[in-house]
Amino acid sequence: MPSAETTRVSVPQPDVVRPTREDEVAAAGSELIGGPVGRRSLLGTSWWTPVRIVALVAIGMFALGMVQKLPCYDSGWFFGASSQYTHACYSDIPHLYQGRGFADGLVPYFDKLPGDMDYLEYPVLTGVFMEVASWMTPSGGGIQAREQTYWMVNAGMLMVCAAVIAVCTARIHRRRPWDGLLVALAPAFALTATINWDLLAVALLAAAMLMWSRGRALAFGVLVGLATAAKFYPFLVLGPLLVLCWRAGKWREYGTAVLGAVGAWLVVNLPVMWLAPEGWSKFYRFSQERGVDFGSVFLFVSRWFNIDITADTANTYAMIMMVLACFGITAMTLTAPRRPRFAQLVFLIVAAFIVTNKVYSPQYVLWLVPLAALARPRWRDFLIWQTCEVAYFLGIWLYLAYTTSGDAHKGLPTDGYQLAIAVHLLGTLYLCAVVVRDIFLPERDMVRRAGDDDPSGGVLDGAPDVFALGAAAHPPRHAAHFEGPQVDWGSPGAQPADDGSR
Repeated sequence: MPSAETTRVSVPQPDVVRPTREDEVAAAGSELIGGPVGRRSLLGTSWWTPVRIVALVAIGMFALGMVQKLPCYDSGWFFGASSQYTHACYSDIPHLYQGRGFADGLVPYFDKLPGDMDYLEYPVLTGVFMEVASWMTPSGGGIQAREQTYWMVNAGMLMVCAAVIAVCTARIHRRRPWDGLLVALAPAFALTATINWDLLAVALLAAAMLMWSRGRALAFGVLVGLATAAKFYPFLVLGPLLVLCWRAGKWREYGTAVLGAVGAWLVVNLPVMWLAPEGWSKFYRFSQERGVDFGSVFLFVSRWFNIDITADTANTYAMIMMVLACFGITAMTLTAPRRPRFAQLVFLIVAAFIVTNKVYSPQYVLWLVPLAALARPRWRDFLIWQTCEVAYFLGIWLYLAYTTSGDAHKGLPTDGYQLAIAVHLLGTLYLCAVVVRDIFLPERDMVRRAGDDDPSGGVLDGAPDVFALGAAAHPPRHAAHFEGPQVDWGSPGAQPADDGSR
């Protein structure tokens, strides 16, 4: 008889889960292209595989996002302070080409900048990305043409990252490739993709999660280390993974992942840390010293209650809230009736970091889009959250248009922007709430309703528990009831259900 370590599911499973059969919103949306797949369809006989379709849709949506930036590309970035805000097409990329010394050939972290920012305030791998794009930008011509070219070069490189993210998301859950369309069609993804360089870290983390889902712990760790060298937040995934591996007893794989992450991060950072320590540390000093800024819960509270919140106070409260969130996620992981899926916990920890941060730039939504598609692959909930994020995207630019248009005050006043912040926070918390509900009521989880355990979990997928707390340590024989295939993993001594095949 096969063991619990090698057998993944307890009943025969179809190859691909079709969202049009389990998601009413997906079924309604499919009417635009002829309706749900019928019983006479010939699956697997065409070049148009789900992953290829997802990749092409992602590229197409990215291109539409570039088109949305045209008013700024033509003039908004260069003429008039408020035009780039009224058209909601702002991007850091062209402004920082000159503002961070790339136009003058300055070397990031080594050469001091002449303006108010003495060194580049981005992590090393992102600085390398920015520098490589500057090498591909011709040095001749006027500064406007060079900034336009620099944005186009970066957009091309970021488009590759977007395709990688969509493909990795589609492939992490082997039987659910169509969930990648949640990423590819996400409106907030297209609108914010070229605001900054966040897609580099998001792509590296998506590739890391794909490696973990395939049981490649070292490759996962290396990619997490590289992602953390590009942006600060990706290291957070090691926290929930620690608790999951604790519950499943997978210490060797976790240790391999941590060593890979630390090693990759040091390979990227040590040379700059050693040769240009002041420039290297600028990102960390800037993050620590930065005051309460746009989109944060601290800005909402300070304006709602008319109080001043200093950077030190915000740092303290952000740390306290984040620690409490980590304790809550740990307790939930060890007491849930079934071990939570890896993607669910990664989504929750990154969402907690975003909600408790001192600043919420519009492009931070990119961090959550692929994680949300994996944690809660249901179109209704995903679109509710995306609607809230698009509302915030429009809100911040209209607010900046209001504050930069002088006495004309064209745009959204302060009270309206406060509402936009509240909508963003409520949308994120709503999605967190349904993910937490899925963890405690696994019969509501779309992935597990289809008969899978944890397809993003790699060695955790189908593994029995070795440590749990509370009721999870002594689960009832039938902890959950729902129609459809079931998987009984996640309890000590779990055995495959008898499907009559033996």
